[in-house]
Amino acid sequence: MSACPDKELLLHGLLDGELDAANVQAVEGHLKTCPGCAEAYRDLQALHARIAAPGIAYAAPESLRARLEAMAAPTPARPARIRTAAPWALSGVFAALAASLAVMVVQPTTLALQDQLVASHVRSTLAQHLVDVETSDRHTVKPWFNGKIDFAPPVVDLADQGFPLVGGRLDYLDNRVVAAEVFRRNKHVINLFVWPAKTSLLPAREAAPPAGYSVVHWRQGSLQFWAVSDVDPRDLEAFHQAFAKATHS
Repeated sequence: MSACPDKELLLHGLLDGELDAANVQAVEGHLKTCPGCAEAYRDLQALHARIAAPGIAYAAPESLRARLEAMAAPTPARPARIRTAAPWALSGVFAALAASLAVMVVQPTTLALQDQLVASHVRSTLAQHLVDVETSDRHTVKPWFNGKIDFAPPVVDLADQGFPLVGGRLDYLDNRVVAAEVFRRNKHVINLFVWPAKTSLLPAREAAPPAGYSVVHWRQGSLQFWAVSDVDPRDLEAFHQAFAKATHS
C-alpha cells in the first residue's frame, strides 16, 4: 500500500512542520480517510526517528550559533533599524550593505542544504524508495522526468567507468522539487541531485558533510549538481569527473 502520488511531498512537509495551517488541516483530514497515506506517514515518522538516532543525526556546531548571534548584535556600522530588514530585500542606496550581508549568510545556508542532501540520501536507502523508475536505460530515465519538473536534467549510464545507472526519482530539496539520479559504485549508492542553479553574489564556502558521507557540488550550464554517497571521497570525485565529461556540451 502506498501514498497518493499527489500527497507524497505534502506528507514530508507535514512531518517537517513546513505546511501552513490550511494545508496542515487538509493533510491531517486526508490521513484519516486514506489508509495508504496513513501507512506512508507512519513509515516516514519511523524513518525520521531512525535518522535522528546517535551516529546518523548531525548537529550544527555551537560555533555556528555564536556566529549567528554575533551577526544579529547591534554595531555602529549596522544600526538596529537596518538590521531588521532581510539582506535580499534591500535595494537602491542599501545595495552595498546587502552584498556585504550576503557573504555572512552563505555558509549557514550551505550547511543546512548539505544536511538536507545527506538526509535525503539516507532516507532513500532506508525507506526502500531509492527510485521511482528503475532501469539502467538512460533513454527511459531521461524522458520519465518530462512534465514532472520544469527543467531537463542530463542522464547518462556510466557503467563502463564503474558507476552503473540504477534509475531516477523525484525528491524535495532547497524548497523545490528536484531530480535525483541514482548510480552504484560496487555495493554503495550514489545519489545525484539536480536542479536549476541559483545566481549568487559570491560562491558559497561549503561546510564539511556529516561524518561517513561525501558531497561533491558542481555547476554545469544552467544546472547545479550535488553528488552524495558514503563511498570513498576519491570515488565520488571520479564519478563527478566521469559524469561531467559524458555530459559536457
